[in-house]
Amino acid sequence: MKSSLDHLPESKQRELARVVEILFAEFEERLADGKAERHKNGRILKIILFGSYARGDWVDDPVGGYVSDYDILVVVSHDELADVQLYWTKADDRLTAEVTIHKRISAPVNFIVHSLHDLNKKLRRGRPFFIDIVRDGIALYEAQNHPFDPPQKLSPAETLKEANEFAEEWLETADGFLEQAKFAAGNKRSKIAAFELHQATERLYHGYMLVRTLYSPKSHKLGFLRSQCEQADERLKEAWPRSSRFEQRCFELLRKAYVDARYSPHYKIADDELGWLISRVEVLQRLVRHAADERLRELREAAGHDGS
Repeated sequence: MKSSLDHLPESKQRELARVVEILFAEFEERLADGKAERHKNGRILKIILFGSYARGDWVDDPVGGYVSDYDILVVVSHDELADVQLYWTKADDRLTAEVTIHKRISAPVNFIVHSLHDLNKKLRRGRPFFIDIVRDGIALYEAQNHPFDPPQKLSPAETLKEANEFAEEWLETADGFLEQAKFAAGNKRSKIAAFELHQATERLYHGYMLVRTLYSPKSHKLGFLRSQCEQADERLKEAWPRSSRFEQRCFELLRKAYVDARYSPHYKIADDELGWLISRVEVLQRLVRHAADERLRELREAAGHDGS
């Protein structure tokens, strides 16, 4: 795996060093709170930069409203230590504060966590998402003597079967959530409509990633999911204009709806904001369906050629 960050400006290299420092500090603090013996033996084995900053095609356009996220894979020693809620919430909160409050990091930081055992299993099962990370990622930290297993190639027929199942499960249920959101909005139940729109958007993004790569991170964070999908297919950027404060505010209301629209008495969304969000989720639905159908056609052609 590559380890050089020479293609990045020094400011970006310093920010990534800060990310690694925070991940280690918060993880070690969480382990120190644990009483079980297995906590004491827990380790971070690898921290890997992937995505646009690893490839060298990141975007930094704050005026236009688009800034590429830092995408990080953390590899830990035990399956239990990959539980984000138990072990990584404080690290996520602290990294968010570094971006939004302290301004010491210039781009959002998104990280996923997997054990080495789980990741090697995914490589052996031919998961393209992780195969690409191992091929193109950059090791920000790597303990010795913990290699990845050689990736295996999934057959075109197996890939097609799984992708079809994901499309049926995730994209069809996304359609249902969108219809429920429209119904709720028509009945002036704006908070319910906002939550249903969040669910529709989340499932569209998860469905697209699963069809394309047979993997999607276990996350409700729409900013993270949007970033992953737009990196995979730039055409999806059309769904969310970012140039005006209104557009940015509306997406922020959608992002917060997963929790606040259900639990906060202070969550408010105006009719024009809700209407705009419905129209944009409809655009996203169309774009995701087109991209997913395109991918499924490619897989059917590959499976047909393979079978012949």
